[in-house]
Amino acid sequence: MKIKNLLLTLLIGLMPTVLFASTEHGEASFPLWSVVFFAALILSIAVLPLINGEWWGKYYGYVSLALAIPAGILVLSIEKIALLHVVEEYISFIILLGSLFVIAGGIVIRLSAQGTTWLNCAFLLTGSVFASFMGTTGASMVLIRPLLRANKWRRHVAHICIFFIFLVSNIGGLLTPLGDPPLFLGFLRGVPFTWTFRLLPNWIFAVFIVLLIFFVVDRIFVRKEGKEAYLNALADSGQGKFEIRGKINFIFLGMVIVAFFVPPIIREVVMVVAAGFSVYFTPVPLREENAFTYHPIKEVAILFAGIFVTMVPAMKILEVSGSELGIDVPWKFFWATGILSSFLDNAPTYLVFMTAAKSVAQVQNIAQNLIVGVPETFLKAISVGAVFMGANTYIGNGPNFMVKAICEENGVSMPSFFGYMMWAIAILIPVFIVTTFIFF
Repeated sequence: MKIKNLLLTLLIGLMPTVLFASTEHGEASFPLWSVVFFAALILSIAVLPLINGEWWGKYYGYVSLALAIPAGILVLSIEKIALLHVVEEYISFIILLGSLFVIAGGIVIRLSAQGTTWLNCAFLLTGSVFASFMGTTGASMVLIRPLLRANKWRRHVAHICIFFIFLVSNIGGLLTPLGDPPLFLGFLRGVPFTWTFRLLPNWIFAVFIVLLIFFVVDRIFVRKEGKEAYLNALADSGQGKFEIRGKINFIFLGMVIVAFFVPPIIREVVMVVAAGFSVYFTPVPLREENAFTYHPIKEVAILFAGIFVTMVPAMKILEVSGSELGIDVPWKFFWATGILSSFLDNAPTYLVFMTAAKSVAQVQNIAQNLIVGVPETFLKAISVGAVFMGANTYIGNGPNFMVKAICEENGVSMPSFFGYMMWAIAILIPVFIVTTFIFF
């Protein structure tokens, strides 16, 4: 048994869906080897862009398809209804992301003021709020360009982009299922829409502390710009005029939010109609000003089609053997979900541990304070871990790489993959440690 546990422990870094899974009980309808498709796809997404980004950019769709087809055939041969359910979830998932992406792409913010520390803090705080109600992807796409324009006078801008990824592209999206893909998948699995508002204390604590750190760091970088450059920037600010164009898209955003409270199918139809209205009523020059293209959402749609299909065997195995993970208290769920969300996509990681938590609840005979069969304390830890720690690397959450690419297009020298990780380790990990002691 010790040898078996040791081997399975080693697998945790390569196959998160296998985490201590066992077939001893003979209850799982899927063989243990069937998770290899999911593991291979997740590892491909994480590693191949770093090895050969050009090749990955051309062939990622073929990789996703090559792994999804055999996995889909396997699922069909064992449990057809499981594949039907996951296809339904995928359609809802991608319609939500797509509608938010399209609508956000039609909103343009123009600001003549220059990027002082206080203005940058206001941007990050506003973005953190927006992230929960228009999605981390939508908020990131709306705000990153005006933030870069406001700080064009500065030589040192990379740290602003890094904190933007921390707060707007990740931590800020904690409060509603609209905010981050993991939470929307939880909503599709039955978690009430308003339940995530119970995570407000976690949101307030993390946003406040990270903003406070940013204030100190940005003040240091402002001094490096020199007093003369700073005064010239203030003089060029004019009257600090602020303008939002494409405001009609806020109506369409409201349609998406309202859609959460109507039955399935109608919900998806409303989201598609809202996105269609956005395309029709938003002047093309506004989207051009945002450098809007459909490539990012196309890539997400293709990759997640493979992820949703290949993860079915892992989900089914965990329904039976999730209690063997050795993760049985909130703080363990927080860090296990978070660490894997740092290097793998946080949406499937969330589902993996949500399924595992159900199994743990059954083994421990926990019958109170359950949310869709998961103890509420576990679900809080899983939700916060998936959303917060997606910020630890460029590959933890979809918007991270989008923001990095936009910053580099605008002449910002962003840190390397490991350089960014050093920022996250220095700033975020201490915040998460304190979060553990306070909340979990």
